[in-house]
Amino acid sequence: MSKIKRALLSVSNKDGIVNLAQELSNAGIEIISTGGTAKKIEAADIPVVKINEITDFPEMMNGRVKTLHPAVHGGILALRDNKNHCRELEKLDIDKIDLVVCNLYPFAETIKKENADLKEAVENIDIGGPTMIRSAAKNFEDVSVVVDPVDYEKIINNIKNDDNNISRKLRLKLAYKAFNHTYKYDRKIQEYFSDIVAENTDDCNLEAENNFVDDLELTFSKKENLRYGENPHQKASFYQEEISEEPSVTSAEKLYGKELSFNNINDSNGALELIKEFTEKPAAAVIKHANPCGTAVASDLKTAYQNAHAGDPLSAFGSIVAFNKTVDKKTAQEIAGEDKFVEVVIAPDYKKEALDILKKRWKNIRILKTGDLYINKENPGYDYKKVVGGLLAQQRDLSCINNEKELKVVTQKSPTDFQYKDLLFSWKVVKHVKSNAIVMAKNEMVVGVGAGQMSRVDSMIIAGRKADGRQKGGVVASDAFFPFADAIEEAAEKGIEAIIQPGGSIRDDEVIKRANELGIAMVFTGKRHFRH
Repeated sequence: MSKIKRALLSVSNKDGIVNLAQELSNAGIEIISTGGTAKKIEAADIPVVKINEITDFPEMMNGRVKTLHPAVHGGILALRDNKNHCRELEKLDIDKIDLVVCNLYPFAETIKKENADLKEAVENIDIGGPTMIRSAAKNFEDVSVVVDPVDYEKIINNIKNDDNNISRKLRLKLAYKAFNHTYKYDRKIQEYFSDIVAENTDDCNLEAENNFVDDLELTFSKKENLRYGENPHQKASFYQEEISEEPSVTSAEKLYGKELSFNNINDSNGALELIKEFTEKPAAAVIKHANPCGTAVASDLKTAYQNAHAGDPLSAFGSIVAFNKTVDKKTAQEIAGEDKFVEVVIAPDYKKEALDILKKRWKNIRILKTGDLYINKENPGYDYKKVVGGLLAQQRDLSCINNEKELKVVTQKSPTDFQYKDLLFSWKVVKHVKSNAIVMAKNEMVVGVGAGQMSRVDSMIIAGRKADGRQKGGVVASDAFFPFADAIEEAAEKGIEAIIQPGGSIRDDEVIKRANELGIAMVFTGKRHFRH
């Protein structure tokens, strides 16, 4: 146990601080405080000793210097069982400080403000606070440190029940939180200055072209423990990226249903990122094992879902369903059909009657609400892939083509206006299919998908088998170039009339020639969409 006789309170977030100060005072604990914190405590008629009375030195430079003094840090850092430390304190007339309550200037909140500039950001970099916190956390064997107002009640309870003593177990836990607090604070400052430096110079250990730092530090907070991972024998947890603000499966509100599984989360992410591609017409996507087995746009959401489900009804059983518009009653009735089984529905919002229908149909369905969908193109973050012993980082694949003028016609035959719509639609979908990827589409509806095959012609064969004749007169999207003309021949045999692909193969001439011979229109995008 470590008994509290003297406490130092200096906080930016003053929630609950008066109540804590009152309880400390009631327990006979002397309170030292600084600036605005001292004024707030004093205004509540609670006895408080101002910091300058301890340091015998005035607060300087608008509060930039106030706690950086041996009378403060000597009192915090002295080891109580070290006779030399105690003699030094007595010689220098320094009293011990047993509790430090401190949280820091609102740097993260400041830089989020629309008009915040570098000068304002700098003034919100705390110096004395992190120093006091680290001093107290270092000396956790003798000193308690509190950085989170949530923990005030724990201190109060210990004081009331244990005669002002704080258990070692609690002191150790509070020290961990303190170091975590200062780490995150410094990391936020480092990230901010990294961006500032990148904007102002090319010679700064940053790559000016892509802004990838030399030393990558990522911080995620645990959102929840999961029942298991991809398989029951694997333990798993779900973590949330602190700096992400874009609507996502991570930030979605669960309106109903049991907890999401590891695979639910992964598949829901795939469904949502695909549906974000469609902003104008109502759209629906049906995802199974991270691949779209059906996607469609239509004049209304119900029809979009009907067409998306019809893309591959067999694979759609036990699927994840995503929408880009509010789910209404008619759409919910379609989702809840007797021939369907849905694990997760994710959408911007739901009409009340739609929610009632879905809840009544399945006890364990998960219903997620995202709010209005958008892609944060100004600050999209990065795409990370973990490998054993390392991490790959890349820009998110946000490339999109919305206009036929961005396409290059390479065959004698040009697509019709109707085919252009299907080509642009299928190009958005193929970006979200595991490579090698082939998508067959007709009437802005996916009719066949070939995903994750080792050869492109195999993907074409599988997509055709899935389409089962519905692809005749339709189009094909390929996420990468065709290395041989065999896949073109396979497409022609299936009745495909137009193809969209990146181009760039050493056999492009051969592929184009074969398309001309088979009467297929082909356009190049100049960009590929590998997805591994």
